[in-house]
Amino acid sequence: MTARLYLAKGREKSLLRRHPWVFSGAVLRVEGKALSGDTIDIVDNQGKWLATGAYSPQSQIRARVWSFKQDEAIDIDFFIRRLQQAQTWRNWIAKRDGLDGYRLIAGESDGLPGITIDRFQNFLVLQLLSAGAEYQRAALLSALQHCYPECAIYDRSDVAVRKKEGLELTQGLILGETPPDLLPIQEHGMSLLVDIKGGHKTGFYLDQRDSRLAARNYAAGRKVLNCFSYTGAFAVSALMGGCEKVTNVDTSQDALDIAKKNVELNKLDLTKAEFVRDDVFQLLRKYRAQGEQFDMIVMDPPKFVENKSQLASACRGYKDINMLAIQLLRPGGILLSFSCSGLLPTDLFQKILADAALDAGREIQFVEQFRQAADHPVTGAYPEGLYLKGFACLVTA
Repeated sequence: MTARLYLAKGREKSLLRRHPWVFSGAVLRVEGKALSGDTIDIVDNQGKWLATGAYSPQSQIRARVWSFKQDEAIDIDFFIRRLQQAQTWRNWIAKRDGLDGYRLIAGESDGLPGITIDRFQNFLVLQLLSAGAEYQRAALLSALQHCYPECAIYDRSDVAVRKKEGLELTQGLILGETPPDLLPIQEHGMSLLVDIKGGHKTGFYLDQRDSRLAARNYAAGRKVLNCFSYTGAFAVSALMGGCEKVTNVDTSQDALDIAKKNVELNKLDLTKAEFVRDDVFQLLRKYRAQGEQFDMIVMDPPKFVENKSQLASACRGYKDINMLAIQLLRPGGILLSFSCSGLLPTDLFQKILADAALDAGREIQFVEQFRQAADHPVTGAYPEGLYLKGFACLVTA
């Protein structure tokens, strides 16, 4: 018999709105034997059925919903249906933008909580981030083999968040051929190298695709500083947009080496690209002291906020680094600034940028707003799916 998770009185409201999470504080009791990752029934305090979910006793998110249909079994066919539904939308995006790399499954937003799948050519890169996702690994892999018999599958579940679910970190080839050290993918006319085995996340930041195209549109004739450059995709786009020069800054020499390869791969003028291994915070202060100026700065830092207790310090970090950037921009310069911290609301990030301009003694106008690309959708019931936000700011004085 399937175990049942009873919600405390009044705590069913979010599930009635089809939010896919049950937090530990909403749990009244669990009846029956439920191990980590097990599929359970979620019911209100009177026993009325609400959803089928995956149980995670070690996580603050005690259950993640698989389905709001009572008669829907969580089996291979379930995963095939979810994959096919997601693929339909990705087919349209890939055709529109000329892609052979995209996010196939964006977790809760595609009805598969805790599961991320990116496709790079014929390699599927998998991240299982929750107890339920790990428990369903075999069924998911069978569904992937059914839907994508031509694809190799590689595991990049080497993510610290798995520890919150009581899971070990895993990485390695699951099926098919081993990915090459660097795999080229196509994006808006660019060839970009992906490090599936050792790169950040699944090997590449697919979510910034639209922002990279925007950077190209702003770049003509500008001297560009690309902060936290990683493998230089923003720089390649800026060079394609006709920038005068682009300086890439990152702490990883390996990432900078790939950035240089990306410039060469696209047959762009390498004399217009500079690659600097340094700490961005320190380098910006050094540039300010030297009187260095730029016409465009891309500020795309890693996540500053892992939990709510870090939000205040993260806000200070975002404000500081953007203040420095604004001080380095000439009048008429453009700041493209981003945050991938899901716990930082968009309106608060905009306020941080406005305050950074005040502290810098400069004036800015917000001229464009960004979010994650369309293969990273956000469902109406799960607004937390919107994590990436950004603004183009014109420094007017």
